[in-house]
Amino acid sequence: MTRAPVRRPLLAISLVALVAGCDEPALQVPSDAGDPVFGLTAEQSARVLAKVGDRVITLGDFGRTLERMDQFDRLRYQTKERRRELLSEIIDAELLALEARRRGLDKDAAVEDAIRQLLREAMIAQARKGLPAPADIPASEVRTYYEANADKFSEPERRRVAAIVVGDRALGEKVLKEAQKAGSSSAWGELFLKHSLTAPRDKGASTPLDLAGELGIVSPPGDPRGAHPQVPEPVRAAAFQIGSVGAVSDTLIEADGRFYIVRLSGLTGGHRRELAEAERSIRVALLQQKMQDQERALEDELRKKFPVEINDAALASVKLSEQLAAPASAPKPDPTKPRAPQPEKPGDAAAPSSDAGK
Repeated sequence: MTRAPVRRPLLAISLVALVAGCDEPALQVPSDAGDPVFGLTAEQSARVLAKVGDRVITLGDFGRTLERMDQFDRLRYQTKERRRELLSEIIDAELLALEARRRGLDKDAAVEDAIRQLLREAMIAQARKGLPAPADIPASEVRTYYEANADKFSEPERRRVAAIVVGDRALGEKVLKEAQKAGSSSAWGELFLKHSLTAPRDKGASTPLDLAGELGIVSPPGDPRGAHPQVPEPVRAAAFQIGSVGAVSDTLIEADGRFYIVRLSGLTGGHRRELAEAERSIRVALLQQKMQDQERALEDELRKKFPVEINDAALASVKLSEQLAAPASAPKPDPTKPRAPQPEKPGDAAAPSSDAGK
């Protein structure tokens, strides 16, 4: 972080060195030439580096190209040879652009759309120049946000759920009694492998017995953020009735036509983030909100300046072909290739320790 201020003067010196070797005079500098580039004067920025047809490439153009780069990429252009390479790349880009215009490609619909998007981004970037940095947002504003959004900073208790799943109630009651008597994770795992419909078909699969039947992590019933697609709601509710990690539910749970013997395999206690912990994320959230508000205000202002008319009848007549409307079909898996590891489900974001809460 401390090296960044040094790089800009170094690049300014490098650009001034280009001026020293350039016999072309400076162009007449307009009064609204904008901010200096890398500390160069307006006259230096207007110095001609190259001409491509009628197009003039100035030292300011060269500097702005550097300015758009990542700060580490700029270090590649400290030598005269590398700066000449960059100038050559700028010239090549200009040659291609000139030829594209000659061929009328600048009138292509896709090109015009891309230009409109770039102009949109440039307008938004200009509008955001007056926004504060996250660190400059007043502490009072941060605290107000924290107090008004208390639920966002409270993490509920989360529980990891495992289950043996069977298709018959009588068998479920029998396995439930055996599971309640089982005193270890390995005994639970053996019951899972023997009876569960969800047990791996390959009996030689090396699934750790203490992880047998894992369904995922859930938070208390009623918390919309803590559901899990593999944990039916009755199973989720039963998990929060179990008293300790490693214990099994007192009753057999029926859900979706199946019967579940539910085990609590892990637990993470609830937590409320204090203001000091949440301050950085709040500042970022506030800045994002300011950016959105500013963008909406700009759009509202422009809609007043440039009247907008919408032909609802024409819009309603637009029909997507079946080919465009249908989602792309997923490629069939290649049985000769090993399966890639699957990402965790949304409810698995915070995995509790299997022995937590004991």
